Amino acid sequence: VMLAAQLLYDEIGDLAVIDIGGATTDVHSVTEGSPDIVSMMTSPEPKAKRTVEGDLGLYINAHNLVDRLGTEALDKELGIDTAAVMQEYKPIPETERQFKLTERLCLEAGLVALDRHAGKLRHLYTPQGRRTIAEGKDLTAIKWLVGTGGALTRLPHHETLLRTIADCNKSRMQLLPSPGTVRLLFDNDYIMASIGVLSKEDPESALRLLKESIRWNEIRN
Repeated sequence: VMLAAQLLYDEIGDLAVIDIGGATTDVHSVTEGSPDIVSMMTSPEPKAKRTVEGDLGLYINAHNLVDRLGTEALDKELGIDTAAVMQEYKPIPETERQFKLTERLCLEAGLVALDRHAGKLRHLYTPQGRRTIAEGKDLTAIKWLVGTGGALTRLPHHETLLRTIADCNKSRMQLLPSPGTVRLLFDNDYIMASIGVLSKEDPESALRLLKESIRWNEIRN
């Protein structure tokens, strides 16, 4: 997926890809960040960066996400018996209440993973006064957020979920893009991982298939 993200970056510019799976949630970003933020960095960050959150997954780690949100809060928010749904929980949801819970856990996994991937601003107080420094990956310049993986390509409300994730920046201290500034793309054919492998041998064909999967011609027009 990282190779596919880099291939796409060369075509459309600064982007991040989020892959919410059954065991992990992975975030891949390809951006040099904002020049203003780079000047405040305490240490350099790679242009292409991948993080894997091993505690955030929609099946193997579903219990971790339920514990983060709390069963009582989920019961109230979703109007379901969360404990009962977890007893019948499956990797591919089948019932309405399973879909409700899966989508809510998907949102939480995406929000937490993106927050962990992104850096933050921090204030230091010195004899010369307050100084602001930047630590971690700067995502403020990304213009595209790509959803891949089963959840963000197949769940009924995947567009709403990814839009909420894209607009999650609630603090000036987070190195995330401002709400409403990022456009969404979806790996509709769920092939980004395979595209990355193909790009090693045939980058032109890989890019063509990737642009078909994200419906680039429709977006561009």
